[in-house]
Amino acid sequence: MLGEDGADVSTVLLAELRNALPVPLGAQLAAHEALEHFVLGGRAQDLHAATIVGVKRYHVTTFGCQMNAHDSERIKGLLEELGLGEAAGPEEADVLVFNTCTIREKPDTRLAAHLGNARVLKEADPERVIAVGGCFAEAQREHIFELYPFVDVAFGPGSISHLGDWLGAGGVGVERGSFGIAGERGFAAELPARRERSVQAWVQVSMGCNSVCAYCIVPRVRGREVSRRPGEILAEVETLARHGVKEVTLLGQNVNSYGRDLGTDFAALLEAVDAVDGIERIRFTSPHPKDFRAPVITAMAEVNAVCEHAHLPLQSGSTRILKAMRRTYGRERYLRLVGDMRAGVPDLALPTDIIVGFPGETERDFEETLEVVEEVGFDGAFTFVFSPRSGTEAATMSDQVPDEVKRERIERLVEVVQRIAQERNEERVGEVEEVLVEGPSRTDSSLLRGRTRRNTTVNFGGSAAPGELVPVLIEGATSTTLSGSQSVPVAA
Repeated sequence: MLGEDGADVSTVLLAELRNALPVPLGAQLAAHEALEHFVLGGRAQDLHAATIVGVKRYHVTTFGCQMNAHDSERIKGLLEELGLGEAAGPEEADVLVFNTCTIREKPDTRLAAHLGNARVLKEADPERVIAVGGCFAEAQREHIFELYPFVDVAFGPGSISHLGDWLGAGGVGVERGSFGIAGERGFAAELPARRERSVQAWVQVSMGCNSVCAYCIVPRVRGREVSRRPGEILAEVETLARHGVKEVTLLGQNVNSYGRDLGTDFAALLEAVDAVDGIERIRFTSPHPKDFRAPVITAMAEVNAVCEHAHLPLQSGSTRILKAMRRTYGRERYLRLVGDMRAGVPDLALPTDIIVGFPGETERDFEETLEVVEEVGFDGAFTFVFSPRSGTEAATMSDQVPDEVKRERIERLVEVVQRIAQERNEERVGEVEEVLVEGPSRTDSSLLRGRTRRNTTVNFGGSAAPGELVPVLIEGATSTTLSGSQSVPVAA
């Protein structure tokens, strides 16, 4: 396979794999020394800050996207390497960590409420440590300690290891904040992890984004796109497979532009991950329509482990609004891409993202969005009311849409999305689907829960262990889930 510059990307991948070293899990001696400082001796420099004595338990609250979920697993792994155990709730924790999102206003509002509760807990126990990380911390890097003076330590999404440095030093001699979106960033994947799921795992393949969408703050808080070396990715996937992981989800802010800074591409990475023994399923998120090119569609069709599922953000069905958003594609180009993807992968599931009420959106623009939703027949959608974010182009645009109009439009959109999703799921009734078992159902402990290759949750009767792939006869459907019973193959 050739990259855009004519280089043989398969050769690049093989060379990377040949030279790959295991993902470092941290030097044990350093961890013990850090723990000794952490538990026995550190004193904070500021009067308001914790003294870090006798800290034993942590609690992490996560806001936002899958990348944040992945980062929180790394935060938990880092804390456990320091010797902490996880608390059942914030009230029982000695270290409270908030891994934040700032892509929309709602997470900011929720964070403020959580930090208000954290302040009350800290007032009752001044030794409690409050840490704020993630995109909100990065966006507020100049003001975080003014806004929340009771916060002990803060770090950006590319500076997670700073939390361990600060705690390990007992808050002495280490800056309270560490941020950065340039060369000082580090992949969270290099830190230890405490995975929430035994048979599924996130795998970070890139960080940052080179797109300039008018509404998005991600490039400001996560920086320009940097691809992780393929050998490092494959070494991590091999380790996960040895520990029983069956399904990996490759993560990036714009995952299908992966590798262009390394002389390789995303399709080649999909093929390489497929070659790892024990990996039964490969997913990826989130792609950008402008970078969804033919080699990736071919890989989805031909690479056995790559699932028939692609989250393809639309954002708006109006070419005029898409141009204002700086999405670099229009309605017709998006629909052509959908046609190409479904021609290559006929059973493809296509969920999406849609923003309602972008500045200047007229009723006709919104109707065009509804038309595209109907024409594509999305399997689901994350729908959002436009929320102006400080530092983005859209925040200063004129012709902001009134809140009451936004609310009315999103109600109409959700109704259409849910109806179509229900119809799409009902088409699966009577079919036998391959389901990866995740564990007991969250709603009925007598049932099992798993996911199809198309990423639909299934609650079903049967007998199987987490990690098994079992056939399930689909007997019922809602707009978000399927139900059924484990199918017993009939002997020929």
